[in-house]
Amino acid sequence: MVVLHVHYISSSWKIWRLITAFVYYPISPQTGFHYLINLYFLYSYSTRLETGLFDGRPADYLFMMLFNAIILIIIGFLMTLRLLMDPLVLSVLYVWCQVNKDTIVQFWFGMQFKAMYLPWVLAAFNMIIQGGGIMELIGIFVGHLYFFLMFKYPQDFGGQRFLSTPSILYKLLPNRQGGVSGFGVPPASRRPRNDNGGGGGGWGGWGRGHRLGNE
Repeated sequence: MVVLHVHYISSSWKIWRLITAFVYYPISPQTGFHYLINLYFLYSYSTRLETGLFDGRPADYLFMMLFNAIILIIIGFLMTLRLLMDPLVLSVLYVWCQVNKDTIVQFWFGMQFKAMYLPWVLAAFNMIIQGGGIMELIGIFVGHLYFFLMFKYPQDFGGQRFLSTPSILYKLLPNRQGGVSGFGVPPASRRPRNDNGGGGGGWGGWGRGHRLGNE
């Protein structure tokens, strides 16, 4: 088996479950399309972060993914969650939405709103349509935890910086020459001018986004 299960990991040392819980999804006519959409959005929003906030800083991007994954594993053990792909995707999407919070995205039926509200709309939509939403809320919590500890708390509140990318990651994945070194204010001005913020999704099929004031 490949799902997250504390008994098999601790007693049988099946540590690969810590990884496969993020990529495995039970395939059926009802879930197959959702799984493909998950893969697409994980790739899509990861790419946007790599070319925006983490441009030239692969180690910082990898640290964000590792931090989110570790927190999700801990929550998975505490809440007996078996699959972690949905909250991982939402955690990545949440970080992008906070960095691009004023970007206008489109949801079903032409609904438009700022990207900062998109994760909450997705959670509410899933609660109404599928009776779920818990996994989305967990993903929002993890994404918010990373963004708050890395940016909001030290910069907006003048607090201590609790998160920093380990130096070993910089040795494995050094910053690109000419890139930004270390963490600072989310570089909104460095986002591509033609960045389309929305996308379509397994949670409701929201459409493309555009910057506020482009219309």
